[in-house]
Amino acid sequence: MIDQVFEFVQNHPLLVGAFLLVLIAWLIYETRSASTNALTASQATQLINREDAVVLDIRESKDFKAGHIAGARNIPQSNLDSRMNELEKVKAQPIIVVCKHGQSSGAAQAKLAKAGFERAYKLRGGMAQWQGDGLPVVKK
Repeated sequence: MIDQVFEFVQNHPLLVGAFLLVLIAWLIYETRSASTNALTASQATQLINREDAVVLDIRESKDFKAGHIAGARNIPQSNLDSRMNELEKVKAQPIIVVCKHGQSSGAAQAKLAKAGFERAYKLRGGMAQWQGDGLPVVKK
């Protein structure tokens, strides 16, 4: 098996080089975008406690009711554009966007930033990481 890999690399150096270049570019992009305006669970907790940050949970209602961060507001991502006005009152406060695994919160955070919310952040790892860290959730 490994002999076939070496043979392929020797026979197709341009293809392998292009693949490695794309792989490295993708890793750099993912590393940079993951750290942009992303908070760890402990950083989010500090922001909530010290600056009264608003937690915006963009998961669907059934996921939100199954367990969410205390005091979080639920606006599903599909309704965010039409319900953005609900957040106008808290525009000056930090907003932490939370999703299930931390993958879709970046898009919502970018929408908020574009709408003038200067202190919009996303929770790295989402609710999965929050619960994995043993932090409390509220069920309604």
